[in-house]
Amino acid sequence: MANPYSIGRDCRITVLWNGVRVDLRDVTSFMASQETQALRAHPLNGVPMEFNVPDGWRGSFQIARASSALDNLVAAIEAAYWNAGTVGSGTIYQYVSEPDGSTSTWEYTNVSIKLKNDPWQSDHMMHQTVQFFASTRVKVS
Repeated sequence: MANPYSIGRDCRITVLWNGVRVDLRDVTSFMASQETQALRAHPLNGVPMEFNVPDGWRGSFQIARASSALDNLVAAIEAAYWNAGTVGSGTIYQYVSEPDGSTSTWEYTNVSIKLKNDPWQSDHMMHQTVQFFASTRVKVS
């Protein structure tokens, strides 16, 4: 019998930066949360009302460091800024294997990233965390 619920291993991600795939092995976690801007109305003749306007997505993912791919990406982003004043953007694709056997694909667009590293320690696995902001999340399939 198939698992009736989504579990962590049902998700995988792919990162594209300026249209080029960044090969990240061993993604160990992924999280994305919708951001909204609250707009409020206080009618003189009624109760207060609030509307939440979509305001992007903020999230993070972690990898067990198996290569310099993430460090190389961050170095290239930094070099592009200091050399030409440009800041590229990326796209994150999230693939979720649904309990019914289908696959949902989500596309996070206009992604900007920030890298955070765990400390290098003897006899410890090195993990890297990417914090990101995306303008939108669109359902592809």
